Amino acid sequence: MRIPIFDIDNWKEIGVTLARNKTRTFLTGFGIFWGTAMLAILLGGARGAQDLMMRNFAGFATNSGGLWAGQTSKAYHGHGERRRWSIDITDVERLQQAFPEIKAFSPNYNSSSSFRHGKYSYSGNCMGMAPSYSEIMAPTIYSGRFLNDADISNERKVAVIGKKVASELYPNLADPVGQPIEISGITYNVVGVMGQTSEVSMGGRLDESVGIPASTFRRAFKRGDTVDYITFVAHDGVKISSLKPRLRRLLYSRHYIAPDDEGALSIFDISEQFQMVDNLFKGLSLLAMFIGISTLLAGVIGIGNIMWVIVKERTQEIGIRRAVGAKKLDIITQILSEGMVLTAVAGLAGICFATIALGITQSLTANEISTPQFQMNLRQAIAIILTFGILGTLAGLIPATKAMRIKPIEALNDK
Repeated sequence: MRIPIFDIDNWKEIGVTLARNKTRTFLTGFGIFWGTAMLAILLGGARGAQDLMMRNFAGFATNSGGLWAGQTSKAYHGHGERRRWSIDITDVERLQQAFPEIKAFSPNYNSSSSFRHGKYSYSGNCMGMAPSYSEIMAPTIYSGRFLNDADISNERKVAVIGKKVASELYPNLADPVGQPIEISGITYNVVGVMGQTSEVSMGGRLDESVGIPASTFRRAFKRGDTVDYITFVAHDGVKISSLKPRLRRLLYSRHYIAPDDEGALSIFDISEQFQMVDNLFKGLSLLAMFIGISTLLAGVIGIGNIMWVIVKERTQEIGIRRAVGAKKLDIITQILSEGMVLTAVAGLAGICFATIALGITQSLTANEISTPQFQMNLRQAIAIILTFGILGTLAGLIPATKAMRIKPIEALNDK
């Protein structure tokens, strides 16, 4: 008994049959190739695009947030509407005591400033911050250190400068740590060089900013006890959305703001942004799968059509085979083999093309921060090939069954 997969004559016959009408075979094979490639590219591309988007949040605590005082929209307790109010240091202290769910609160300040070192100058953002800010933003420290508690308590004149600021003010120094920097006329000592990997920022990009202790900032810029905004990071498993009513209640009660005046305080929740991105790409993945499967089905229908035409063209040949003793299973195996070979060759070509295209895209989008994974995994590739193979086989069953039922006498009389 000869096994078809090891029968050289069987493979030769399959090649001859498919080559008999090159144009039809090519178009059907191209449909399979394109369907496989598109499904693989869409699946791998959706994953890579999500990685590319999440790069914007790199180095940013996923359960962090911020508080900004705004403008009231309602009159309350003798205060008119459209009243401007400010968060202060007392608010920060009360928040720290009332919210054990929050790992750290950081009072923050911002001011456009001019920085100078010798003959070099740079205009950027001066930020007053607490050491806990590093738990929220997770800055990259290229040299030196970040601010610490001693800097805050002693109101030290120290500064952590952004990487771009360092390159502009100290072009001839590999490491500016220990050098003086003048900020709006006051001299500070550089203790570190910082930067950020994410595109998301609160108060400005760290690369283009200079950070000084919050206590020093208040004195230097005459801010008194007011705070520009507060950033914070919650403990793992804590949903910031569940804390919003309590945050408003605590601050509103002290500053005489109507409890239902939600616009008076802006609460930024970074986890909501992560969730939005996650939901967006779940939808894109489903859309990609729908488009890919639709294209894939079109290729499968093409396989069924070409098998049907092949059976029609080979009616007499099949009849002769039946007349000389060919079994029904032999006829079915021959017809299905032709469809399976076409599916396998075109499908593998589509997977290879998609892998190359995704690899090129991945190399073009990679940088020092991350490498987006514009690739499908091996399991997905195998699943695509198997799905196409099974569907292609099923599509050829009807023509194969028709071939099996051809009676020798009818086939020999077919014109």
